[in-house]
Amino acid sequence: MIDSDPELHTVPPDRQSDGQQPRWRRDFPIDWPQDHYVARRDFTKFLCLTSFAFVVGQCTIAFQNWRRKRRGEPPIVKIADRQQLAVKQALVFHYPDESEPCLLIRTNENEFVAYSQKCTHLACAVTPEFDANQLLCPCHRGFFDMTTGRPSAGPPRRPLPRITLRVRRDGVYATGVERRVV
Repeated sequence: MIDSDPELHTVPPDRQSDGQQPRWRRDFPIDWPQDHYVARRDFTKFLCLTSFAFVVGQCTIAFQNWRRKRRGEPPIVKIADRQQLAVKQALVFHYPDESEPCLLIRTNENEFVAYSQKCTHLACAVTPEFDANQLLCPCHRGFFDMTTGRPSAGPPRRPLPRITLRVRRDGVYATGVERRVV
C-alpha cells in the first residue's frame, strides 16, 4: 500500500528519480515538502530561546545601571595644563572612563567648557567649529551651541552631557558629568 500524502515522502528539488540523482544528493537528501513545515515543538523551543535572550538582555541592562549607580561620584582627573590649550582650541580626553570621549574647549582667555563628544542623536563624534561658535555632528548635520551644549539645528533634541570643570593655576580638572534634560 503506497501512501499518497506528499508530505510523507522525500522529493528531490529537481523532481528526478533517486537513481538519476548525483552522489552528493544521495548523501544529503532534502525533504522538500517537509522543509517549510515547522513543528509545534520547534516553534516553542524557538519562542522560549528568544524570550530567554530578551530576559538576559534586560537583566544585563539592569545590572549595568545598578553598577553605574553604585560607583558614586566620578573621580577628579587633571585634563590639561592651562597653557597647553590656546584660545579657540580643543582637546580630546576620556572621562569618567576610557570608553567616554570628551572635548575640552577653551572659548576665551579665562573660560573652559567640556562636553561629551558623543552626539545625543546617534553617538557620532562632534567637532568644534570656532568661527560659528558651535559643535558639529557630521553624521546628520546636527549643531550644538558651544557655550551651552544645547542643540541648535538638526536631528539632536537633547543637549550634550556637560563635564563639570575646576580650573586652577596648575591646570584644568574634570570633576563630574551633568546629564541635562531639555
